[in-house]
Formats: sequence, structure tokens, C-alpha cells
Amino acid sequence: MNKFFLVSVFLLVPIVIAEDVSDPFEDLNRVSFEFNEKLDEKLLKPIAKTYSKFPPKIKLGVTNFFNNLEDVETSLNQFLQGKPKKSLNDITRFIINSTIGLAGFVDVASKIGLDRHEEDFGQTLAVWGVGPGPYIMLPAFGPSTLRDTLSRPVSSFSSITFHMTDADVNIALKSIDAIETRERLLDVESLLSGDRYAFVKDAYIQSMSYEIKDGIDVEDKFIDDMDDFLID
Repeated sequence: MNKFFLVSVFLLVPIVIAEDVSDPFEDLNRVSFEFNEKLDEKLLKPIAKTYSKFPPKIKLGVTNFFNNLEDVETSLNQFLQGKPKKSLNDITRFIINSTIGLAGFVDVASKIGLDRHEEDFGQTLAVWGVGPGPYIMLPAFGPSTLRDTLSRPVSSFSSITFHMTDADVNIALKSIDAIETRERLLDVESLLSGDRYAFVKDAYIQSMSYEIKDGIDVEDKFIDDMDDFLID
């Protein structure tokens, strides 16, 4: 949830019964949304299209590298959420992929049965009973809620890149991470339709609820509707 412009990816998540999130700042949020759209169109999207032409194996390695960095934060939040086995799983993934997996460029852990998860401090707060608060569209960073916005400093501190002393390396890694993420969304952004602001907001809230619940006991309306359609 803390990815740069991570909006379209939420369309891939099943439609679930989500938390009730209000949007009292809609006018201001729409201004931020339009700013993000223009920034993406002028800067990030063109770079992502260029990156999309790179060899698939190189792109897979880059994706694995950043996924590996996230395993540390995920492990910490799994522990804080009272999931010690998953926490051990994720830190073991990091150790294996950082060594045998050549700094994470090869996902050896998944091949031996250690599944990857994604957890951040915003999800941890939700598990602790903290409500989402109002919906917020952050300039440059995209959709969020008050809870997720306030969790950002903790999530940032728990990330590996935060503790890198070389500022240039830190900035470079975050920039590459943003480009890598945006490139993976190129093929799904065409699914956005109608009121793009409302579409992104609803998709974000549904995704947030899905991730908090770890996909357990959620109502998949999309699959149900498709089953009805195919039966008819």
C-alpha cells in the first residue's frame, strides 16, 4: 500500500466488503488526483514504457530484488500482528534470498516453498483495532487513508533503504522501485473507466480490506457474478 502510484494494481484484487471509509476532503483529494495523473503522464509513465522494453529476465530480477527488501518490514509486522510463524517465514525468505539468491535477484525461497507476503504498519494498526479514518489522496504518493498516512514514518523507518547512509544510493533505489512498480501496471491501467477518481478510491479501499484480512473470509462478488453469467 505504500508504493509510488500503486493504483491500478488494486483492480486485480477480488471485490470484498471493505471498511467504511469516508471522503470528507473529496474536493481537495480530486485536485491531488489530477496532479498525480499529470505527473504520471509526463514523467513516470514514459520512463516505465522505456523500462518495459528491457529483457524479461532483468525485469524479473529487479522485481525480486525489491520484493526481497520488503520481506524485512513484512516479517516485523507479521510479528507485531501476532503471527510468529509467518514472521519467521518472511525473515527466513530474506536471509535465503539475500545469500543464495544473490542479493535477492533470484527468488530461491519461493522455489523451496516459503511463500511471500506483504504487510506494512498500516495493516498492523488495523489489526490492533485502529480505524481507517478519512480517505486521503496524497500528492505524488497516491491513495491512502489517515491511518495509512500516519503509519508511513514507521513503515519508512522499518525499511532497509531508510538506513542506507548514502543518500544518492537511497534515492536511486527508491526511484528504480517506483519505475519497476509503474511498469508492472501498464497493462492493467486500461481497466480504469468512468470516474477515474472514484474508481481508484473504491479499488484502493477494497484492496486495503483484502490485505488486512489476508484474503480470508472475504466476499468475492466479482467471481460470483462471473459464475452467474457463465451459468446463464
